[in-house]
Amino acid sequence: MRIAIMGAGAVGGYFGARLAATRGAEVHFIARGPASGGHPPRRPAHRERGRPLHLTDVRATDDPATIGPVDLVLFAVKLWDTDRAAEACRPLVKPGTVVVTVQNGVTGLDTLCQILGREHVAGGVAHIGATIAAPGVIRHTGTLARLTYGELDGRPSPRLTAFHALAEAAGFEAVLSAAILRAQWEKFAFLAPFSGVTALTRQPAGVIRRVPESRALFLDAVAEVARLARARDVDLGTGIVARVETLLDGLPPAMTSSMLNDLTRGGRLELPWLSGAVVQLGSELGGADARPPGGRGGPGALRRRPAITGHPTGGGVTSCRPFFPSTAPPATGGP
Repeated sequence: MRIAIMGAGAVGGYFGARLAATRGAEVHFIARGPASGGHPPRRPAHRERGRPLHLTDVRATDDPATIGPVDLVLFAVKLWDTDRAAEACRPLVKPGTVVVTVQNGVTGLDTLCQILGREHVAGGVAHIGATIAAPGVIRHTGTLARLTYGELDGRPSPRLTAFHALAEAAGFEAVLSAAILRAQWEKFAFLAPFSGVTALTRQPAGVIRRVPESRALFLDAVAEVARLARARDVDLGTGIVARVETLLDGLPPAMTSSMLNDLTRGGRLELPWLSGAVVQLGSELGGADARPPGGRGGPGALRRRPAITGHPTGGGVTSCRPFFPSTAPPATGGP
């Protein structure tokens, strides 16, 4: 099976490396932006506790046209690059090609369908902690590595069944889902609130769950996403808020979001496609149920300077004290 990895960053690089080391897979890495160090990595590799994987025979490029049509594209670019990356996929697509997006958020699917055609698009969800240690080197920072994927109509297909056989042999947890839209919204119900609240407060999970005000803000945002999902005919179940709360309570105290990491180093944020998407989708749906408290504050407040008193990992926290001085400069990282 010919596979192209569109976006050889931490997520695409990890799963692509695993697939590339699997018999029966011909994997091509497409590097984009600064993650490639200005050029495609020559020897992509990833490091795990006790199980390092080094690839020596690697197909890598920054020009999809040199690859030609493939059977499957794993689409793993940042949300702000969706349109350009989707257009760049055109030389990779032939009749029967499937593009599996593992992007954050829930808006990328629509863009891919508009540009490449719905018949070529499938949904996906990646659960993994990984970072780029150096160009071509991915560090797996946790123990979870799960890739979930499925056709948009929920029906089994030969193309994803074939990919599933490869994925099961690749050394990560592979899930072929009959309800991929629900899986994407379940992740979104955690990710959008967690990214927004951690970035807004500049604090990790331990603080967010310990301080009553930030915990309530997070749970309100989860409920907001759940209402939006129902309005779009995606049923996350009546216990979604409790499930996400349990997830929050089980996170390492020092865990942060990638959005907070990007904000700290002055990088570009996926804010408009996460918290911003909640606001936009709510506005499109209209009605009070689509606009509960908290949804409109995050995107604007992230341009100011909030703070929470206490230790970064949650010890000794006594209060949540956001402040928004009118003279404060905007936070780095853009909208």
